[in-house]
Amino acid sequence: MSFPPTLKQLRYLVALHKTMHFGKAADQCHVTQSTLSAGLQELENLLGAQLVERTKRSVMFTALGEEVVRRAQTILNDVDDLTDMASAAKDPLKGIVRLGIIPTIAPFLLPRVMPAIRTELPDLELHLREDKSAELCDQLRVGELDLVLFALPFACGDVVEMPLFHDPFMVAYPHGQAPAETVKSTELDENKLLLLEEGHCLRDHALAACHLLGRSAPRALAGTSLGTIIQMVAAGHGITLLPGMAVDAGLAEGAGVDVVTFKDIVPTRTIGLIWRKTNPRAETFKKLGEVIKSVMHH
Repeated sequence: MSFPPTLKQLRYLVALHKTMHFGKAADQCHVTQSTLSAGLQELENLLGAQLVERTKRSVMFTALGEEVVRRAQTILNDVDDLTDMASAAKDPLKGIVRLGIIPTIAPFLLPRVMPAIRTELPDLELHLREDKSAELCDQLRVGELDLVLFALPFACGDVVEMPLFHDPFMVAYPHGQAPAETVKSTELDENKLLLLEEGHCLRDHALAACHLLGRSAPRALAGTSLGTIIQMVAAGHGITLLPGMAVDAGLAEGAGVDVVTFKDIVPTRTIGLIWRKTNPRAETFKKLGEVIKSVMHH
């Protein structure tokens, strides 16, 4: 009689796939390397197939191994969600929530909303992780995060989206070079527009804004952060679109740039929360979203 794989064996396999290193995977699972290796060997024996190719210098997964990892991650997510469901049933507004947030939101939003979250949800413990949108989506999919706060829309698999508020774009010019206190979309010179480098969703939303404004795609000159972009603008290298929340937070103050608003079409990005559809703590996440929405609408 053959027995099914254990959750422990599946966790060993997923940890190895994530780290591609037996020692690091063992540390992540809080076991010795020999225990992890033995558990993986037992798993392969149970399945009657090789999942991992082992050499002295590298770890490679077989095609079957990759598929087993994918299914194992789904099983482990379901088990974690089952545990969360039991905890949430006792007190939905208590416990740890692992929240991912993108760099073009985190420093501007968190100082405004954290005091209200502590007041309204005092028993909720937020563990924050800042990263780019694609990386946060990957972490959400594999169960390393419960919730992500970023700009919508963004294709992130089988998730629930909760839009919270709209963040308008503004235009930053080198000091003294703004054509007026407000600008028309037709006055925007796309050849001078600076953007964040590839991988930042703010870049994609700025490109979408250019399309909305009837402008062509801007040139490739890019910066690694909004702070870098503002310095480039201040030095006379072009103009940029800034999120309103960044301007409200004082990012452009004393930076040698003038920020103006649009007088006709106002491009915006939608800020919202997403979570896995299978996560049982939806009511907790909705309550958190309502607190954020309330603060940002005032």
